[in-house]
Amino acid sequence: MAHDVPRDWMWSEACEMLARAERLHRELFRPAAAQAQLPAWEPPVDILETEFEVLALVALPGVDPDDAQALIEDGDLVIAGTRVVPEQLRTATIHRLELPQGRFYRRLRLPAGRYAGVRRAAAAGCLVVTLQKAGTDRG
Repeated sequence: MAHDVPRDWMWSEACEMLARAERLHRELFRPAAAQAQLPAWEPPVDILETEFEVLALVALPGVDPDDAQALIEDGDLVIAGTRVVPEQLRTATIHRLELPQGRFYRRLRLPAGRYAGVRRAAAAGCLVVTLQKAGTDRG
C-alpha cells in the first residue's frame, strides 16, 4: 500500500497542472470583446475614519471623479472606471508609460456601520470618496 501514496500524489499534481493550464488557456485566448470588459488593474487605496465619516483616498491621477463609479454594495466600497490616455496625447510618441491604463476595479470592506451617501471629489491626484456616517451630524 505504501507504494500507492507517491502515485496518488503524482496524480493529484498532474490534475492540478492540467487545471492551471486550462485556466491560463481561457485567460490568454478570451475573445477581445470579453477581455475589454475585465478590469486590468487595481488602484491603491487608503481608508481613514473620523467621528463623522469614512474617507477613501484612491490613487487615480488623471481620472475625473465623474468618470469613476463609487458605490456601497453589501458592506463593501466598490470603485470602478477606466483610465485612458488624454485625447491630446494619443498621437504622441511614448517614451515611458508607467501609469496603468484601462479598466480599474477595487472592492474594499468598509468599517461596520451605516452610511448616508457617497460623495466623490479630486484632490492631489486622488479620487476622494467621502462616506458620511448615518445618524451623525457636524452640528
